[in-house]
Amino acid sequence: MREPGYHHETPRLRDWRLGLSRPALLLVAALAMVALVAAACGDDDETAPAAPEAPSAQTLDTGDAAPVSEGPLRIGFLADFSGPIAEFGPPIQTGVDLAIKHINAGGGVLGQDVILAATGDTMLDPVQGAEEARRLIDIEGVHAIVGPLASDVTVPVGESVIGPAGIPTISPSATAPAITVVNDNGFLFRSTTSDAAQGPVLAQLAMDEGFDNVGVLFVNDPYGQGLSEAFVEAFEGRATPASYEGEQATYLAELQAAAANGARVLVAIGFPTEAMVYIREALESDLFDQFLFVDGTRSQELIDAIGAEFLNGSKGTAPTGGPGTASSQAWEAAYIAEYGALPTVPFVAETYDAAICLALAVEAAGSTDGVAIRDALPQVCGGGGEVATAGAEGVAAALAAVRAGNTINYEGAATSVDWDANGDVLTGFIGIWQYQDGTIVDLREVPFDLSN
Repeated sequence: MREPGYHHETPRLRDWRLGLSRPALLLVAALAMVALVAAACGDDDETAPAAPEAPSAQTLDTGDAAPVSEGPLRIGFLADFSGPIAEFGPPIQTGVDLAIKHINAGGGVLGQDVILAATGDTMLDPVQGAEEARRLIDIEGVHAIVGPLASDVTVPVGESVIGPAGIPTISPSATAPAITVVNDNGFLFRSTTSDAAQGPVLAQLAMDEGFDNVGVLFVNDPYGQGLSEAFVEAFEGRATPASYEGEQATYLAELQAAAANGARVLVAIGFPTEAMVYIREALESDLFDQFLFVDGTRSQELIDAIGAEFLNGSKGTAPTGGPGTASSQAWEAAYIAEYGALPTVPFVAETYDAAICLALAVEAAGSTDGVAIRDALPQVCGGGGEVATAGAEGVAAALAAVRAGNTINYEGAATSVDWDANGDVLTGFIGIWQYQDGTIVDLREVPFDLSN
């Protein structure tokens, strides 16, 4: 298991110096000054350092928010543009881009256009993800972050970076149950659903397909562990789980372990670049000939690499929006108008919702202060108030209502974004999808409720 804890490194304070003259008439006073500086800073040369700048709230481990900026709301997007899930980063970013377009068309936030200040590439690496999050905060000056995508990155980013820095962060796709208990000072939210919901739906799908004996191959990180455990707990047949580490040259030993009890069906819980290898090995070694997939292995690149004929008919699960809600319909129409067709990768609508909620929270708080944004998020996205929806018109109306001092409840394009105290969405839908003739087809939505 990858180590989820990383220490937050406080940036160095500037060490600039002022030359001090020492006239004879002030010799006693000057010597006293030098002595004090030497005692405080350990420097005994002729020039004494000025008092260092106090660290910003972004470097404190107290959960305090970053200082309020006088400029526009600056959002950072932390995702994967290289590495095992590079296929997901660019299309998921379209959700942020469309949200900011709708926000600014509705008058922006606090009288200024919202800016996508920078993107960060986590490369599905926890250390890289934490470093990129620090860069977005310390160098790019973002007030809030949409991302990261992977649970394995979101855990350390939440604990070691955004929690201590006080930067509100909404992951659109980190589904691991472990996210619920991350020590993030309340600054980490997610606009997707926990795999505490996807696991049981996946188990029911397996049983509906007539499978009573399955192997489970899962990536050994919070995402893979959490979804595998939720599936096995809910599955009423025989399940043989086996874990693997990312980016192995071969997965044959792990496939053999998953098939040890005679299973011919493999539940593939991981990411596309890894699945491209182990699905091919499973077929070539005649260990598995049927498969169930999840959000992480819903991939056009997987079809292209394995061949449509080998995946045709295989089904999977992924968090999805509700069937025909006003908000989801408005978002779909807006997305098609902007990009020509709906995305095939998951979590694009969740990414849109994350950016919209951040903008509404800043407008409601009247501030880009991190604590103010954090506290306003559950008030504008969830609870009571005037219902607001996705789409350019819906977002503009929501912003106008907030400016007028009205209480609103933004219903997301993907989920309700009705957050609990842990920043989790408790109700929503898990989609059932299928590989069909070289394409990915959505079949139906299954509601869930984790409030109990």
